Amino acid sequence: MARIIDLAAVLRDRLADGAAVPALTCYDFTTAQAVVGAAEAAGSPVVLLVAPASAAGVPGLRFITALRTLADAATVPVIVQLDHARDRELIRAAVSAGASAVLADGSHLPEARNAAFVAAVVADVGHLVAVEAELGALPGDEDDATAAESSAPAGMTDPARVARFLAASGADLLAVSIGNVHGFYTGDPQLDWKLLAALRTAAGDVPLVLHGASGIPETDLARAGTVGIGKVNINTELRTRTLADLADALPAIREAGQNMLKLQGIWTGSVTLTTTWALKLLSGG
Repeated sequence: MARIIDLAAVLRDRLADGAAVPALTCYDFTTAQAVVGAAEAAGSPVVLLVAPASAAGVPGLRFITALRTLADAATVPVIVQLDHARDRELIRAAVSAGASAVLADGSHLPEARNAAFVAAVVADVGHLVAVEAELGALPGDEDDATAAESSAPAGMTDPARVARFLAASGADLLAVSIGNVHGFYTGDPQLDWKLLAALRTAAGDVPLVLHGASGIPETDLARAGTVGIGKVNINTELRTRTLADLADALPAIREAGQNMLKLQGIWTGSVTLTTTWALKLLSGG
């Protein structure tokens, strides 16, 4: 039986303990199973992110349904979230397939149209689905690990606009731009902590979300839950480590009879290590 888990409530509970919840992008079921297994071992909640390209079409919607089945059977809160979605039809289909949270991404639009898009999604999906919005410009690509520079000041989230945006959009979560990027950083990340503090105040009880965590120093990520960031999205770090471990192991596996179970074991082990690292780092302990 499907469980109803309120992502915003989960994040607020974790924030009360000075912790944040990692959200890891899953392009396949092997990765998702390893992420959930690591979360269960740690006794901590986790979010399974699904890229729009992964969710599209019949195979993608079946993937979301499979992830929801995995989430409902878990011994810890597991939320399936459609990430960076700009298509209302896809959002509705993903929710029907089992997604219990969505990022209604109107960040490419002017502020008023962004808020209107998010508000329309909120109306589409109902109050049982958590809707995340994004305000501000975040460089880079969430599915390609390309290099990008930290956000220019003009693209960062403006605290003066946050309360108005949240009131107009009805968003449950807010992803912000404070110098973070999708993918790799071309130099050292330059996060604006004073800006984040102002955003936290402006957002009230709406949890903030940090995208582009890969490449940010661990000492900074460890602060997430103590400075109002309830969810931290992780993609590049996970893909980079998994692909490197698989590439290292592949020649020996081919020589030893092309054993796919061994390959799957290495894949699972690699994802487990990355997820365990993220869970511990964001635990607030």
